[in-house]
Amino acid sequence: MMQWYDWLIVIVPVAFVVYMGLFTRRYLKDVTTFLSAGRVCGRYVISVGDVAASLSIIGLVSFVEIHYKTGFALAFWTSITLPIGVLMGLFGYCTYRFRETKAQSIGQFFEMRYSRKFRIFAAALRSLSEMLANMIMPALAARFFIYFLDLPNSFSLFGINISTFHFIMIAVLTLAISIICIGGSLAIIVTDTIQGFICYPLLAIFVIFVLCKFSWGGQIMPVMEDRAAGESFLDPYNIENLRDFNFFFLLVTIMAGFLHRSSWTGAGGSSSAARSPHEQKMAALLGTWRQAIGAVFYVIVSVAIFTMLNHKDFAKEAHTIRLELTNKVAQEVVADSKLREAVVANIAKMPVQQQNIGVDKPLSDKENLDTRYLDAGKAVLTDPQLNGGDEGQGNAMFQEFRSLYYQLLMPVTLRNMLPNGLLGLFCVLMVLLMISTDDSRIFSAAITLSQDVILPLRKRALSPQEHMWMIRLVAIGIGVFFFLGSSFMAQLDYIQLYVTLVCTMWLGGCGPVIVFGLYSKLGNTLGAWTSLLSGMFMALGGALVQRNWADVVYPWLDKHGWVNAVGSFLETVSRPLNPYVVWHMDAVKCPINSYEWYFITMVTSLFLYWAVSIITHKENFNLERMLHRGKYSLDEKRNLTSVWSWSNLYNKLIGITPEYSFWDKVIAWSYFSYSIIYKFGFAFLMPIIWNLYQPWPLAYWGIYFLVVFLLIPGSMAAFTAVWFGICGILDLRQMFRDLESRVSNPLDDGRVEGHMSLADKAQLEAVDKDKASEK
Repeated sequence: MMQWYDWLIVIVPVAFVVYMGLFTRRYLKDVTTFLSAGRVCGRYVISVGDVAASLSIIGLVSFVEIHYKTGFALAFWTSITLPIGVLMGLFGYCTYRFRETKAQSIGQFFEMRYSRKFRIFAAALRSLSEMLANMIMPALAARFFIYFLDLPNSFSLFGINISTFHFIMIAVLTLAISIICIGGSLAIIVTDTIQGFICYPLLAIFVIFVLCKFSWGGQIMPVMEDRAAGESFLDPYNIENLRDFNFFFLLVTIMAGFLHRSSWTGAGGSSSAARSPHEQKMAALLGTWRQAIGAVFYVIVSVAIFTMLNHKDFAKEAHTIRLELTNKVAQEVVADSKLREAVVANIAKMPVQQQNIGVDKPLSDKENLDTRYLDAGKAVLTDPQLNGGDEGQGNAMFQEFRSLYYQLLMPVTLRNMLPNGLLGLFCVLMVLLMISTDDSRIFSAAITLSQDVILPLRKRALSPQEHMWMIRLVAIGIGVFFFLGSSFMAQLDYIQLYVTLVCTMWLGGCGPVIVFGLYSKLGNTLGAWTSLLSGMFMALGGALVQRNWADVVYPWLDKHGWVNAVGSFLETVSRPLNPYVVWHMDAVKCPINSYEWYFITMVTSLFLYWAVSIITHKENFNLERMLHRGKYSLDEKRNLTSVWSWSNLYNKLIGITPEYSFWDKVIAWSYFSYSIIYKFGFAFLMPIIWNLYQPWPLAYWGIYFLVVFLLIPGSMAAFTAVWFGICGILDLRQMFRDLESRVSNPLDDGRVEGHMSLADKAQLEAVDKDKASEK
């Protein structure tokens, strides 16, 4: 239970973050400052702020939810993507060119490349997809704190019964929207940077605590090794029976990495706040070091929870945790009091579950300590005599019961694991991560809707103050949408699969539109429309089927006698890809998971984009004009391109240009060396070659996991924390100096002329310049 000093630990940092948000208001003098922080941010401010923005409650809960059931063996094979990611980062793939367009939003880019109508539709679709994906964040945060702090489901205030769930959601959204209204992008970046400084030492404390509490060789490794054949948590050559997250999942991730490098960019915040395209590129490079911090934290929390709940040394504590968890979930999911009491009573009958490693049958995804408790609940929920004979409703209730069980294992386990003091530190960490995530994502959707949907439809130009107030009002509206969505939406699958499915509305078809819009002269507006619409309709179909599978779709198939026929068809189609893609008929869960549907949608939209663009091609698009290169340059800067030669071959191969200073080159080469030479060469290719001649035993993979996933990234994270901390403070100081200069000498690029900012006006000036040169 939280003590007074735990609450003090929470209140003081949060109050300081809010104060820093208020402090930025003095610099808010124009629209550019509100939208892109005046474009005065340095690489370290962006990188430190993105530490807090990239870590989140939804990210941590999702990571634990997945890896609690699948382990870390698949992560070994993700190193295949390293050379791809390194080259994209070093060459500024998509991000550099997007920054060259001078667009302040993705919609402005769409209008430059395609048309105004496409801009409005695409921006609206992106915002809808983004809001549907993120609207579960307040619900996840509220449930996390209810379960972590062991709060009651409701409380009485002035004689009025208030739902704790809805009260926390309102508090969460109010705090995030307040930061947006105070200073827009500037307030978000500054508060995220401050939160990043606070998060560094907190993350280190929890890593040290877990490694001290649990014995690596005596407790952690034994439970990680105790898995059934084909579902190893450690051996990457023994994972063929994993269902939702396997090699096919890796293939989809690689393809998405190419197509969606910039699918979420250009919506205010740090994505367009750097001083220059080069500074934005360097911030992206530094993101590799930043990611190590979050990766170590996520892994160590997952390992701690899995060990606590599955090792026999903690069997009694694990039994208590599971009883508390199932009791709370039943109160939330099962409305009927008699049915709820029957569920709780049936689970309470269970004795303490203990796994004797090496004696009992190894645990698997379908048979483990958790499924025993879940099966006890399912027996009651699907009993026709207890649920009124509605089999579909019983399956739907169990699906939601199971989803919440796995999502909320973490807060209940941590509440029983952490001592006072650490409870307060973990609570403040989660609050800070919640704030940084919520305000960034609400602001992203608000910018897209405001800049690319509302403004182009207006006939009268807005003053700077009206423009900023419009974005504030849209942000408030999005907060209301999040609240209503969290209140009424039942999220029935893995968090990551749910987010993937609803994001497919946008991501299914936008990849070719953006990538080839930046790099190809052939793509045209009709091809863009076809790609985006096909992705949207396919995603909507998949979402409706998955959302209503247990209570509508499967009962309908069963009623018409089509279950066996459809099941046989799905198994036949998926058989060539077994065991990685297995479409097996199930009454509770849709046979086709979200990532498989996502892949089908991406391939279809990619084919249609090129097919339609080639068939309807008339003339090439002028990329030089859109990118303000050559004779279309607006800033009159010198040409920084360089020719290929033997003397600069290595630099050219990793994307180093004449813009790079000495320390920029050090960062680029360090990034290349760590990612390619160490992670891809020593940590990936070498084990593969070794295992070709002599397969490693599980003990070797255990050592590999400790060194590669924890010790080396942990050391790098510690170095990064000090490095980013010092440079981030200096960068933040310089940023405030630049803002003071902007206040003293206001620039014109904050005005709004007609339907667009001066970034759009600059593009029109380039068009005029082109016409004049042609004449």
